[in-house]
Amino acid sequence: IYQSDAQSRVNLFGAGEGCAHEMASFEKSADVKLQKILQGFSINAMNMRDAENGTIMWEKNSWPVNWREEEVEAHIPKGILQCKSVSREMNFSSLEAIQDFRLEQRIYLGDTCIEEWNFEFGFVIPGSTNSWQTTVEAAAEADMMDPEQISGMLHIETSFLDGGNLINKSVVRIFYV
Repeated sequence: IYQSDAQSRVNLFGAGEGCAHEMASFEKSADVKLQKILQGFSINAMNMRDAENGTIMWEKNSWPVNWREEEVEAHIPKGILQCKSVSREMNFSSLEAIQDFRLEQRIYLGDTCIEEWNFEFGFVIPGSTNSWQTTVEAAAEADMMDPEQISGMLHIETSFLDGGNLINKSVVRIFYV
């Protein structure tokens, strides 16, 4: 779909290599420390910009309170797929320290995992609000899938982790408008 600055090349809705995982349901850690991190963790806002000129293509300034348990819908302009690179910024707060905060994202088309991304943030200071921006590059135009055909069928499963320990897993369904 896209690639992060520090990640290997991935295709934007192309015929990527896929990933070896099946779609999982919402999950939370049973570990008391990780549950405490989750209780004090919130996503405040998120946006996506054309990385070449900074134009905001999509933003959500109030993240749903139920994002931990229910699927979230994102209605994103299909014009974002014309950008050569896109930056995503997530603003989040944490009451607890997170030693090695990272995300694993799996992109599903229907029930098939078509791509997998890994992002590393590092140490999160307790009681802090942070902005995390990543930039990804589009695949070749010939490798792109039609946004009208995949709208509503594409979902991103995100595992929030402290090192290798799962804090929470959530799902965002993508609709192109």
